[in-house]
Amino acid sequence: MTSDRDPAQTTHPMRDAFDDALAAEENACRSPNRRADRDVALLDRPELRPVRLQLEYLKPELAFERLGIRSTIVAFGSTTLIDPEDARRQLAQAEDAARRAPNDEGARAAVERARLSLSKSHYYAIARELGRLVGRFGQGPHDHRLVIATGGGPGAMEAANRGAHDVGAASIGLNIVLPHEQIPNPYITPELCFQFHYFALRKMHFMLRAQALVCFPGGFGTLDELFDALTLIQTGKAEPIPILLFDEAYWRRIIDFEAMAEEGVIAPEDLGLFQYVESAEQAWRLIQDHYAAAEPEGST
Repeated sequence: MTSDRDPAQTTHPMRDAFDDALAAEENACRSPNRRADRDVALLDRPELRPVRLQLEYLKPELAFERLGIRSTIVAFGSTTLIDPEDARRQLAQAEDAARRAPNDEGARAAVERARLSLSKSHYYAIARELGRLVGRFGQGPHDHRLVIATGGGPGAMEAANRGAHDVGAASIGLNIVLPHEQIPNPYITPELCFQFHYFALRKMHFMLRAQALVCFPGGFGTLDELFDALTLIQTGKAEPIPILLFDEAYWRRIIDFEAMAEEGVIAPEDLGLFQYVESAEQAWRLIQDHYAAAEPEGST
């Protein structure tokens, strides 16, 4: 039996449950039944859903508490965004393939997809720069005053984790297990990479320590995370924090917030819950200004 015990857990005079589990494995009886807390088949039963929900809350919570992580900047965005250099290379390859097969409709469609990827690749570069800016706020991988946190997947999430990695800073990835296998990106700090089954618990962890949310263009998942945060703040379930939407033109095209206010389904003042930004530097400045303004007079 391999050890997955947290080496930093508090010791106590009582015999440890982990030691008992080791003894049970080493001296297993002939019965197929395992001890309840080691029985994965039991934990997977529908009746054990409340236990699984609690475990998904506790595992990251205990790790963040142990590592002293209290504040995060959360970055959302599409999984389809790629590095500009990769986008240019993919377009060149697609164009070359289309030239060699001029009558191939699939090849022409691949060129259009590659052009679209290149047109959006600047978002990846901006997210990466934001990760660098947040990462530089600390002095290294063990400075957890402010840590970039993402959904842990590819695209904008990978870019933000990568930016922190560029400057030697820690970063968080709250990955979700999906049918299409959203694999955690390689730039997440290993001990801060977590896998979730439940979207609800994942979104709770996004908000629990968030000092700001930055949203890059994205699809249903990004919209879900954005509106979850807006709803919590609008209803007073969460304190106001900066919510920054990258690329005003994109968001105005996708969501008509002003029309919602005109229809009376949100209040006019709800339009102040978020701001549009166009660069990583602008986003970082707005975050800093927000908290500088919130400091009591005379504080240092």
